[in-house]
Amino acid sequence: MTLVVNLSPELEDRLREKAIRQGQDIDTVVSELLASILKEEAQDTAEAIRGVQQGLDDFSTGKFRSFGEYASEQRQKYNLSA
Repeated sequence: MTLVVNLSPELEDRLREKAIRQGQDIDTVVSELLASILKEEAQDTAEAIRGVQQGLDDFSTGKFRSFGEYASEQRQKYNLSA
């Protein structure tokens, strides 16, 4: 697949330098960087969804505390005034 992306000269220079250091062509470097970013983004999203689901599960089973309790704990923990 061909995709045309306009880059600033500075960014293009950085990518070319990275490609040279790695002994790869710039297309491979860009493709690998994009794949890595997209994988990390998907993992972050999945982790956030798991966290929200865990919170919902905890709430539905009664594992929660009031905001007042949480705020009081944080004030004590960080020596904050009320």
